[in-house]
Amino acid sequence: MFNPSRDQARQFLVTAWHKRRAALPATPLETLAADLIAVHPEYHALLEADDALSREWTPEMGQTNPFLHLSLHLAVEEQLSIDQPPGIRAALERLLNQRDSRHAALHTVIDALAETLWQAQRDRQPLDAERYLERICRSL
Repeated sequence: MFNPSRDQARQFLVTAWHKRRAALPATPLETLAADLIAVHPEYHALLEADDALSREWTPEMGQTNPFLHLSLHLAVEEQLSIDQPPGIRAALERLLNQRDSRHAALHTVIDALAETLWQAQRDRQPLDAERYLERICRSL
């Protein structure tokens, strides 16, 4: 899944969660996604709902888009696995010493990624990896 559509990305997460609940074989990426979903019980019913793939979340609704949130989690896990941008793994290690859990530390990284993505889209520029790491380190 290098450039999935919105629907494909959503279907991937729904399928990963279905496989976990049904104890079906899963790919390593599906297993990772299901692990991330498991630590977000607030999303379980949503991912099991009939309208999961068609539902919309907007900032005006005051709710986090669970598919976006879980996709950001997956992106950060991939970045950590290859230490890209260089230094992200070390930054997470430092965050782990300051946060109550790995999940809380990951949310700090996710917030920095979301802000960096938003700025890149707003400015129509590529993602600034240096600025992304600065945002993470600023929260240390």
